[in-house]
Amino acid sequence: MELGDKIRSLRLKQKISIEQLASMTGLSKGLISQIERDLTGPSVASLWKISKALNVTMNYFFDEYDDFNQVVRKNERKKILMKDASRIYELLCPNLKNQIEMLWIEIEPDDSNIGDYISHDGEECGVVIKGSLRVLSGDKIYDLEEGDSIYLDSTIPHKYINTGNVPSVSVWAMVPPSF
Repeated sequence: MELGDKIRSLRLKQKISIEQLASMTGLSKGLISQIERDLTGPSVASLWKISKALNVTMNYFFDEYDDFNQVVRKNERKKILMKDASRIYELLCPNLKNQIEMLWIEIEPDDSNIGDYISHDGEECGVVIKGSLRVLSGDKIYDLEEGDSIYLDSTIPHKYINTGNVPSVSVWAMVPPSF
């Protein structure tokens, strides 16, 4: 089932109209309609808002990844791809049902991520493996280079931007899992 189908199905099951979901999330009715028809992919921030409004975690939309393995091979990582996005999220952990979530995040150069900041319960720590990464957390800006790491209180609104000219690769640990 496509992401849009899952959102629409859950919305209808909860007897929520597109107008109501738009009001609950702050997203436009048109954007929600396009997401549900898989004409556009939601940003991570938009999917987060939709998840919260529908009272599910983002993991709900990726439930087909329930199998448990202790080893996750590089070529078998579960990818979370957003249409028309310059970002790739790969799960380094076997599933999202344990105490920690590990993500490999690739962000293309000049990714401005003009989307909203994200906040969620818990904390996270990331390290830049390749390139550079700008982290905005609250009113603070942190510019990280290869090998630099950062700890964040995830309840403070934050987002990541690649302002460099090469792809940015970083690894993140989040507790509790929030994707």
